[in-house]
Amino acid sequence: MIRQTVDLLHADGLIAYPTDSCYALGCRLGNKEGIDRIREIRHLGDDHHFTLVCRDFAQFGQFVHVNNALFRTLKAATPGGYTFILPATKEVPRRLLHPRKKTVGVRIPDHVVTQALLTELGEPLLSSTLLLPDETEAMTQGWEIKERLDHVVDAVIDSGECGDEPTTVVDFSQNEPEILRRGTGDPSLFE
Repeated sequence: MIRQTVDLLHADGLIAYPTDSCYALGCRLGNKEGIDRIREIRHLGDDHHFTLVCRDFAQFGQFVHVNNALFRTLKAATPGGYTFILPATKEVPRRLLHPRKKTVGVRIPDHVVTQALLTELGEPLLSSTLLLPDETEAMTQGWEIKERLDHVVDAVIDSGECGDEPTTVVDFSQNEPEILRRGTGDPSLFE
C-alpha cells in the first residue's frame, strides 16, 4: 500500500492520510495542481501556511533555518503534535511561503504509517490538516473521508481511527515564540 501511494504521489496525486494528530491532505512539494486542490477543498487563501511534513531533522533542516538553541528546543518536542513556523530556506518554492514573512510550517509526526510513507517517498509531504470548511472537528475515520472526498482526492490511507485534534502551531518567525493554535502538543513548552 505504501509503495502504491508513493507511486501515486510521484504522479502528482493528492492523498488523505492519517497522522498522530488527525488526518491531513498531502502531495509532493512540487505539485502545483495538488496545492491548488488542497486550497480548493479547504477554501484556503494565499496567506495560508502549508506544512512540510518531514521524516526527521535531516529533512527538516533542508527547508528551514534553525539556530542551535532553537534546534535543541524543537528536538525535545518532536516527533509529535507540533507544527513550527520558521524562516524558509531557498529549497522551499516561493508559492509555498507566507507572502510577507517568507516562512513555512514544518513538523515531524509520530505515526507509523506516516513515517513509512515519508521514508519510502524520500522527501517531505506538502500538507494541510483535513478540516473541511464550516466544520469545527476533523474527520477521524478513513472510510468517512473516502465517502465524502473520494471525488476530490486520489487516495485515502485508512489505518484505523487517528486523533481528532490538529497540531499545536508555534510561530518562531519573530523574537519570541507565538502560539497560533493550541492542539495536541503541550503549548506550555513554548509559553
